[in-house]
Amino acid sequence: MHSIDFTPAEHKELLACTRRLMRLMRPVSQPGDTAALRHVLHTHAGALHRDRFGLHPVIRHMHTAVLLAERLSPDRNMVLALMLYEYVRAGVLDRDNLRAAWDDDVAHMVDGLLNVATLYSRHASVETDNFRKLLLTFADDIRVIIIMIVDRLALMQDINHHHDEEAVRHVAAEASYLYAPLAHRLGLYSIKGELEDLAFKYSNREMFTRIAKKLNQTKAHREKYIADFISPVRQRLEAEGLKFDIKGRTKSISSIWNKMKKQKNDIEDIYDLFAIRIILDVPPELEKNQCWLVYSIVTDMYRPNPARMKDWISIPKSNGYESLHITVYGPEERWVEVQIRTRRMDLVAEKGLAAHWRYKGIKSEGGLDAWMNNVRDILEAGADGPLELMKNMRMDVYDKEVFVFTPKGDLYKLPMGATLLDFAFSIHSSVGSHCTGGRVNGKNQKLTYRLRSGDTVEIFTAQAQTPKPDWLNIAVTSKARNKIRVALKELAGRRAELGKELLQRRFKNRKIEVDESLLSRMIAKTGYKNVTDFYTAIADEKLDVNTAIDSYVSLDRPADDNATHISASEYVMRDPLADTELNSQDNDILVIGNNIKGINYRMARCCNPIFGDDVFGFVSSEGVIKIHRSDCPNADNIRRNYPYRLIRTRWSGKTGAQFAATLRIVGQDDLGIVTNLTSIITKEKNSSLRSISIDSNDGLFQGFVVVGVNDTSTLNLLIKKLKTVKGVKDVQRSK
Repeated sequence: MHSIDFTPAEHKELLACTRRLMRLMRPVSQPGDTAALRHVLHTHAGALHRDRFGLHPVIRHMHTAVLLAERLSPDRNMVLALMLYEYVRAGVLDRDNLRAAWDDDVAHMVDGLLNVATLYSRHASVETDNFRKLLLTFADDIRVIIIMIVDRLALMQDINHHHDEEAVRHVAAEASYLYAPLAHRLGLYSIKGELEDLAFKYSNREMFTRIAKKLNQTKAHREKYIADFISPVRQRLEAEGLKFDIKGRTKSISSIWNKMKKQKNDIEDIYDLFAIRIILDVPPELEKNQCWLVYSIVTDMYRPNPARMKDWISIPKSNGYESLHITVYGPEERWVEVQIRTRRMDLVAEKGLAAHWRYKGIKSEGGLDAWMNNVRDILEAGADGPLELMKNMRMDVYDKEVFVFTPKGDLYKLPMGATLLDFAFSIHSSVGSHCTGGRVNGKNQKLTYRLRSGDTVEIFTAQAQTPKPDWLNIAVTSKARNKIRVALKELAGRRAELGKELLQRRFKNRKIEVDESLLSRMIAKTGYKNVTDFYTAIADEKLDVNTAIDSYVSLDRPADDNATHISASEYVMRDPLADTELNSQDNDILVIGNNIKGINYRMARCCNPIFGDDVFGFVSSEGVIKIHRSDCPNADNIRRNYPYRLIRTRWSGKTGAQFAATLRIVGQDDLGIVTNLTSIITKEKNSSLRSISIDSNDGLFQGFVVVGVNDTSTLNLLIKKLKTVKGVKDVQRSK
């Protein structure tokens, strides 16, 4: 192995790890395994690269393999998969190579490890429940999760005092949030405890060292105290003829730190740095009686604290946990926690459905807990080796969900079968309503694309796009379907309103007074279920508006004998504004100014036109003429949907009045800059300051200023002067 780029220290460690691993794996290895693995290491050594911590992958994986064999059980296929997957990842081995040299089970686990590596390359935040669920889905095999947990422990052991403290803290955060809880759920308690302590050490080394030093200083005294506390209790219990084990245990450093934070105390004030546990050997029918007997003996000897007494024997926890927890006033005026339980209760406490985590208040899914508990039983009770029975156990605990990424790495959970359209609506209803398709893993896809876990999805939108009725056949999530129904209803309502306005205007142009009851009869006669469908048909040009009017007239012609009728063909040839009373006889232009009488008009708030702007008039549904700027954000929509309600408009001359105009100002957040801006506005002739709103962030400010001006020339001059203020980057009129 000398051809691999090892330092002398690494070479020495590699030899030591190899000897330990070969000794541990001897009972389960097969002839030729060592030679075949050695051949891969020799042949493809140059294909591997050190990780971000400078660790050689062979050393790291050898370390992980030793921990796996020592802490759990020697497992041939898991160790082979662990040692080989980096070579597949580097492209020098493939599945055919693995099958030929080893078997499908090894190749299957390598695939799981590669999937997880791909997941991490997405740079998604691991501190989300969705990431943990997707991790389990991607791994596909529980043994892959176990390898990852042990590998994370090996990594954390290897990076102590690494110079890249930020990277170390990142690994510690992942261990604390992701790997320690998974280790606990799998029954890997010693690994879980070590992960938590190392995570605490790397994230808060000063406090970790302080607690460890304090514990070390008080170790001898603590052990003597525990012995002194236990001795008289042991004598009394033996005198009662009870069979039991009694022991004291010091709590982990991370657990002590959590208590310090929770109780807001220093370590000197944390009284339960250790706990006494009494475990009784007793038949099931005598469990409760003997537990309470021990309780009475202990509380006779030491004064109890009733506020901290917890009886989970009379009423066990929902997860099956049973135990008596009492806190008593022991020697040296110290409070001591005592746990009383039977051997059966202790077994349930150690193997129950994540009892400890729920006791600490951490939520978890019942299905995952039950599944993990089954895995834990297999780990501890497998007759042919605790890991042998896991070969055919697939990670289908989240088989009813899919987890997909945005291009930025955000993770979303959707039900199995969800489409690209569902994903668009899960982001935002506006994104869904305007969705035209998307790009999945770099390839363009339609709205009907069925999402798969791990997909990276980018949504395409277009303002002209609106929900279609057939979208209800594409979407599967209730959120998307409900949003589509609401949008379709709103679109239908708007089209019906447009059709109604069109019909009413044509009635007016033909000088026909409308009788609502007669109109309802005509609608029913033409076969429409309701008036909304009727008006929508007119808006969609499925029903000609003039045909509808002729049908109405034919129903009640005697009542209209004296009316002057215009045929449909004659009407179509006319200017739709020809009969409006709002049009001037002078070139059909509305002239606005101070002297207009008899016409109700006002400036549109969406664009706030001022004297000098190019404008047009729009007859609103309430009969008011709203004056818009020609470049108003709503102008295109108005011209497209309501061309018959437009009125050509111009200014009559100087009005003498002031108009409100909004300016958007961006600049550096310098002292006095706002004062300079307001001073220019108030000093400028024919302008006034009406309101100002400023927000600042990271040394920049953005503000909106409403000014009163007589015309556009005054406004343009004011903008030019404001731009000269030192620190101002941009001044624009806001629409």
